[in-house]
Order: sequence, then structure tokens, then C-alpha cells
Amino acid sequence: MASTLQNLFTFAFVITSMLSMGLSLTVSQILQPLRNPRLVIMALAANFVVVPAVAFALSRIIPLEQDVQIGLLLLGTAAGAPFLPKLAQIAKANIAFAVGLMTMLIVVTIIYLPIVLPLLLPGVEVDAGKIAVLLIVQMLVPLIIGLLVKARYEGAAETLQPVMAQVANVSLALLLVMMLALNFSNVIALFGTGAIIATLLFVATSVVAGYFLGGPATDNKRVLALGTGQRNLAASFLIAGSSFADQPNVLVYLAAAGLVATVVMFPTAAEFGKRSETAPEPETAPGVPTAAEEPETAPEPETAPGSAATSVSNKP
Repeated sequence: MASTLQNLFTFAFVITSMLSMGLSLTVSQILQPLRNPRLVIMALAANFVVVPAVAFALSRIIPLEQDVQIGLLLLGTAAGAPFLPKLAQIAKANIAFAVGLMTMLIVVTIIYLPIVLPLLLPGVEVDAGKIAVLLIVQMLVPLIIGLLVKARYEGAAETLQPVMAQVANVSLALLLVMMLALNFSNVIALFGTGAIIATLLFVATSVVAGYFLGGPATDNKRVLALGTGQRNLAASFLIAGSSFADQPNVLVYLAAAGLVATVVMFPTAAEFGKRSETAPEPETAPGVPTAAEEPETAPEPETAPGSAATSVSNKP
């Protein structure tokens, strides 16, 4: 019964979160912020080179059980959190870039994860083809359906989107509560291992890496920091429930790590938002006055008494 509910909540969360995202976006909204090649390359490097390398290093440096190692590597290879735009909104950052980044990361994850995960887990049997099919069917297809509905039936999309978003939020909450409640002793046991420390180090390092690879614009740096630190729980749960069903502690760890990441990321976004409110006005280039510093009109040059350029009122 518990296993059936777990699969049901996971399925509902993944499908509705992808539908909700597709119903709220247009193709132009996704592509517009991604026309900066350097920023796109840095975003891909942060999420698919740096973060997986950090997860792999932590899984080897810190003594962890195999199930925790698998969970940590799943988080490291699954990028594109569906609620990144919400984090960007809290951070008062570039929401357009957050939307484009989120969509790009999800699509790349669908291709990347089945290829890279088996390489990071050489001693663990992983069916790359099964993972790819699951990600395509349960993530990419609902996203495309949502985009098509938005493009053809905008009114219906506006009605359905909040419903799908609510179902996704409730499904995730129920999944987390059920996993933590049914495995409470195992979750508590994680605090006696290096699992929580590894998760905190992983999230913190990912945020810092995203921030410093985000380019010169502070808005973009903050979005990439949030998008790199908050991993794709939907893809992680999906793979854990299908490929590692006989290792339930993988899901237990992911549930605990999801809560840890939430506790870290939302306050981080709020802190970015506070800094945005108190940030000074951007500096202008030397020699270019701001609107408040426009030079005053120079006074008319004084003329010598009796000259031809005297006031009109002095003419006879």
C-alpha cells in the first residue's frame, strides 16, 4: 500500500509540475533569455560539470552508505527545479532568465542523466534506456503538451495552470510527509552519518559555483546561483522510484535532502531579495551624467556696458 501511494504521489508530482510549467510559458519566453551564448555555456558548465563533480567528490571523501551516495549523485545529475521562477521572484531577480534557464536545464537533464549516471555508479546496475524513456514520457511529453495547449488554447491554459500547480505542490508535500513518516527512524539515523553534512556542503558549493559563473550582471548571478543550488527533485524521485525500488533508503535520503535544500534555498532567495532592495543605483560610465546629475544650462555670458548685446529692454 505504501509503495503504491509513493508511486502515485511521485507520478502526480512529476506530471503535474511539468504540465503546469508548460501551461504557463510560451516558446518565445523560454528562448528570449537564452540568446546570450556565454551565459548559456556558463549555466550548462555549472549544472552539468561542476555540480556533478562536487557530488561525486563528496560521495568519495565523506564516508556514506551506498544508498546515500546514489541519492547524492542523483541530485548532482538532475538539474532544473520546476519552482526556480518562484525562487527568482522572491530574490527580486531576473525572472525571464529563470524561466529560460529552468526549461533548458530540464531538457538537458533528460538527455544527460541516462548517459552520465551509469558512469558515476560503475558498481551499480543502472538501465540507461529505461531512465531515458521515463524522463521523456513523464517529463518532456507533459512539458510539450502544456506548451501546445498554451499556444492554441490560451484561455484553457490559464484555467488549468493553477490547478496543475496546486496538484503538484500537494503531491510533493504528501510524498515528503509519507516518506519521512514511514521512515522516521531511518531519517533520524541520517543525522548520525555524514549524509546531512554532505548535503549542506553540496547545496552551499552549488550555490557559490552558480553565483560566480553567472557573469557580470548581479541579477543573472543570483538566478544561476538559485538554479544551480536547487536541484530537480521530480527527476530524482522518478529515477529513484523506478531504478532503485529495491533500495528504499535512496528515496528516504532524497526526501531528507529535499527538505534540507528547501530550508537553505528559500532563505537564500529572501536574502538576495533584501540585498536587491538596498542595492545602490548602478554606476554609469565615466563622463556620462545620470538623470539626476544633468548639467545645468550655462548662464548667458555677461556683456560689457554699452555693448551691442545689451538687453532688449534697454533699446530705445
